[in-house]
Amino acid sequence: MHITDNFDSGNIRVITAADANNIQLEIKHDNQSDFYQWFHFKLHNELDVNGNRQEHIMQIKNTENSAFPGGWKNYQAVASYDRQYWFRVPTQYSDSVLTITFTPEFDSAYLAYFAPYSYERHQDLLHNAQMHTHCQLQVLGQTIDGREMSLLTIGEAGDGKRNIWITARQHPGETMAEWFVEGMLDRLLDEDDGVARALLNKAVFYIVPNMNPDGSVRGHLRTNAVGANLNREWLEPTMDRSPEVYLVREKMLAVGVDMFLDVHGDETIPANFVAGCEGVVAYDTRHKALEDKFKEIMLAITPEFQDELGYEKEQPGKANPTIGTHWVGNQFTCLAYTIEMPFKDNKFLPDDTVGWSDERSRILGRDFLTGIYHMVDDLR
Repeated sequence: MHITDNFDSGNIRVITAADANNIQLEIKHDNQSDFYQWFHFKLHNELDVNGNRQEHIMQIKNTENSAFPGGWKNYQAVASYDRQYWFRVPTQYSDSVLTITFTPEFDSAYLAYFAPYSYERHQDLLHNAQMHTHCQLQVLGQTIDGREMSLLTIGEAGDGKRNIWITARQHPGETMAEWFVEGMLDRLLDEDDGVARALLNKAVFYIVPNMNPDGSVRGHLRTNAVGANLNREWLEPTMDRSPEVYLVREKMLAVGVDMFLDVHGDETIPANFVAGCEGVVAYDTRHKALEDKFKEIMLAITPEFQDELGYEKEQPGKANPTIGTHWVGNQFTCLAYTIEMPFKDNKFLPDDTVGWSDERSRILGRDFLTGIYHMVDDLR
């Protein structure tokens, strides 16, 4: 038996793995940070003396002080043999220990907090997109680890066209966010899709599929290479601490923003929802009307979206201005939403086999494009 995290986005520390029935593990902290919750490791197993597959009982011991301890309740880990299809495996949380019970069917399996989105797939996403007629791939600058901050611009600028911004994975462990963007891009770049064609007649899309490539490769939950939580850096980003936000923000200031969707995952709430700008200084009745209409549209489009569960609304003028959605919504007085998807399952439409998944995230990204289509004329 062998357990390793020595690969892209890997994260686990082995305490002991001498006995398949008593594997003790810990999750590593994000670099220079107290945050941790994302795990991703490979289990290579062997047949027992009778030639049978063994049950493996893996206990992650340090969950009590993780970023969101409440996220472990009713959570099920995911596993894959081919790194393509991810399925849920029996997982229990008790006495601050997460116990994963798994009998592999093959010699080697991967286990993770959610279906990973690799840096290689990220590169494929960017470079396949750039081959479409109306798509440009731009490098805004470099991260602290020297990776590229990449922006996809889709559509041609013109008088009266709206500027729609989509960002994902400010928190790198929230991989469902880039799966969401992949689905949205697939549809937006489909020349036979009427919604996509109509939208590109009216808008230019600026899409950052991965706001935090360093944290993604390092196996972080929430921060970049130096422990900065990017979604608390928007008021005063710097090239030394948060170049990812600084570079994207500068581009926003140069071209403008008429709509902003920042895509995330939520550890605790088992549902898809949005969080808006009701607490920002510039919030007014028009802003509220735009938010309400967009939610109504999404409720009509897909049963995967709901507005019963979500974050408590901010009091007027009390929103945290360092959060991306709040800074953008206030700076550009535009419709700005944080989109949240679950690490667990959608309790309103559960799937016992995969829970909320990479593929369901992709489909939701396609559905949100329909929502944008129904909003684009109202944005300005």
